[in-house]
Amino acid sequence: MVGIFRNFNPLGIIFLFFYGLVLRFAAFVMPQVPVANEGDGFLYKIILSFLSPVGKPLPVVYSILAYLLVFIQAMMVNGLVNHYRMLSRSTFLPAMSYILVASLFPEWWEFSAALLINTLVVWIWSQMTGLYNNQRALSVLFSTGVVLGLCSLIYFPSVAFVLLMILSLVVMRPFKLAEWVVALISVTIPYYILFAWLYLSNKWNPSEFIHGISIHYPGFKQDLWALGGVFLLIVPFLASGYYIQGNILRMLIQVRKSWSLLLLYLLTALIVPFISPSGSFAYWILCVPPFAAFHSNVYLQADRKWIPALLHWAMVLFILALNIYVLSNPGQAG
Repeated sequence: MVGIFRNFNPLGIIFLFFYGLVLRFAAFVMPQVPVANEGDGFLYKIILSFLSPVGKPLPVVYSILAYLLVFIQAMMVNGLVNHYRMLSRSTFLPAMSYILVASLFPEWWEFSAALLINTLVVWIWSQMTGLYNNQRALSVLFSTGVVLGLCSLIYFPSVAFVLLMILSLVVMRPFKLAEWVVALISVTIPYYILFAWLYLSNKWNPSEFIHGISIHYPGFKQDLWALGGVFLLIVPFLASGYYIQGNILRMLIQVRKSWSLLLLYLLTALIVPFISPSGSFAYWILCVPPFAAFHSNVYLQADRKWIPALLHWAMVLFILALNIYVLSNPGQAG
């Protein structure tokens, strides 16, 4: 199975699409209607209201949208890893890894604000990775900052990714004050437009759109399924770190910086659930893109063929068993 995605054959995209459907079949058999949580922005609530007339009588619509978002994100991550030559050759392994990782927990099968902004955050990661030797850095930083501000209007705790923008400037660029000023100011532009509209329409109530940030212990259901998912998430990540460290001297400088930025992306994504007022595990899905990229490195670089095969089938069998468990115990898993 891994060999199919190891090759960069366009037919792999079709196979990958149906592969992902199988890995979350329970989400289509027993779909969930999403509910806005504290911390979800007003744009996400508008989206839910727009989908409600169709989604409430036909909840599978949300499962379809969630899977389409995951598939699009998988292809974006795959294109990014290949474009910046983070692996030794072009492959569909990053997309395969994304589909696998995004299926490890039932909460990640659902349509949520975090899943929605994941698409935008992956794009932000792409722009930040491309900053190295970019002659148009100011325009890139401006557009990235605006999109980041938009993300926070969908899911406010995603404002933490401002830290990723700052770290990207440290890793990818020599210090230029103008770039830092543009990056930080551009994040506020969506709020400037929003507040101007509120003021002009006599609806001034900024507290409704800006949530306070406070530290919370994120929700995590400590059962065997959750622990098994975490185990399958961490082991390939650690193995990938081992392979990257072993090959780091043979990597181009930009490739090294790309992997360093990816690790910073993961650390930033791990912060977000701790500042989210909602205890839902769904918000940990922001960690999926960097984890998937690290996992794909193991599938390609492992020196023994049985290692990627074992990792792949262990994850597939675990996910399929999880689907069966969710269908057998509605309301208990997740």
